Amino acid sequence: MADGTSLATEFDALDAALRTAIGAAVDGLQDDAIALLSALVREDSQMGQEAGAQVLMAETFAGLGLEVDAFEIDEAAIRTHPGYSPSLISYAGRRNVVGCHRPAQTTGKSLILNGHIDVVPPGDASRWTHPPFEPVVRDGRLYGRGSGDMKAGIVAYTLAFKALQSLGYAPAAPVFLQSVVEEECTGNGALACLVRGYRADAAIIPEPFAQTLMTAQIGVLWCSITVTGLAAHMIDRTKGTSAIDAALLLAEHMKTLEAEWNAAPHPAYADVPHPINFNLGRIEGGEWTSSVPETCTTHWRLSFYPGMTAAEASATVEQRIRKALETDPRLAGCAATVTWQGFQAPGFEIAANHPMLRLLDDAHRSVAGRPAGTIACTCTTDARFFNLYGDTPATCYGPEATAIHTIDESVSLQSLRDVTAVLALFMAAWCGLSRQGGA
Repeated sequence: MADGTSLATEFDALDAALRTAIGAAVDGLQDDAIALLSALVREDSQMGQEAGAQVLMAETFAGLGLEVDAFEIDEAAIRTHPGYSPSLISYAGRRNVVGCHRPAQTTGKSLILNGHIDVVPPGDASRWTHPPFEPVVRDGRLYGRGSGDMKAGIVAYTLAFKALQSLGYAPAAPVFLQSVVEEECTGNGALACLVRGYRADAAIIPEPFAQTLMTAQIGVLWCSITVTGLAAHMIDRTKGTSAIDAALLLAEHMKTLEAEWNAAPHPAYADVPHPINFNLGRIEGGEWTSSVPETCTTHWRLSFYPGMTAAEASATVEQRIRKALETDPRLAGCAATVTWQGFQAPGFEIAANHPMLRLLDDAHRSVAGRPAGTIACTCTTDARFFNLYGDTPATCYGPEATAIHTIDESVSLQSLRDVTAVLALFMAAWCGLSRQGGA
């Protein structure tokens, strides 16, 4: 696929005039796309604050004539699922929103288009060129927190559906537009859709991967390591054992494990520099400036290869910590406990020649004039739920974005337009089309 060869797909059956008309329809909706993306960026949808953005999505789906299924996550229903990750806050008032298209008669293949509405914190807002939740269009890009990751993707699939409608068509198979919460720390929003019964013949998540097709993704774990030392007054510092110093020494052992895993790459990551990343994201420790700190907690984001379960990866980490405490004399007298919360997410692979990926590549070629290329992703996405648990082949393919998770996040509006066109073409070929109002 990535070498420029193409096998026959449903795309070959699409009439050339229809392809042109779909592109023109997407062009005609670009102002609508920018307006919807701007409205979504204005909604601060950090974890626990997704309600306003989800109301907007429910209204948007209803405006397309879709059946709207808005529901809170039932944590009791997902807690025993193997894809569950321990939640961080309550799900009360935090709804997933699904726009459902169900034709009277199905002649094509069904599709899920999924995107997450939650965004990461903006950090120090004073460092942004413009306030993070005030969208600004400049030099062909739209700036704002969540513009690329991944509200532009949600806009792309929404406007792709609308483009077909504007031509008088509807997909000839079920299509589910999912706007989910809490992708950035557990993925339980997408899991709740799965447990609720949503399945399809394929799923696409328009994550900001610069219009490349994801064929593998890494596994991700979140954990906290709490180290206990021995407090002491500075009048006799030598009687104490610093938990902060010990936590940093344990971090050295964690980095050794990271290096070992990188030294033996999974085949899907053979050409990816440093695919395994252990990130010490937060640290909290100490009780008093003039006391030897008795406790310190470090918060980690860890990754591991496809084929290893989250339980196997976490057991390896815990074993490494125990070994360090037993064998490193610098840690004598210290204890450590590990708490697993947030992501407990295994990785996966999908064959690059899967019919869904081939068709998506053909649609991309039609718009971009070149193959899409593939990516083995070093982060996790909600695509794992579909591939591992939902019998639904899934990939990520979305617009080009910069500075996601950092200052001055932005997305290319040309890329947004192109992804919208690709998704509309894919939908037409994969699902088939019927005249709106027909079977």
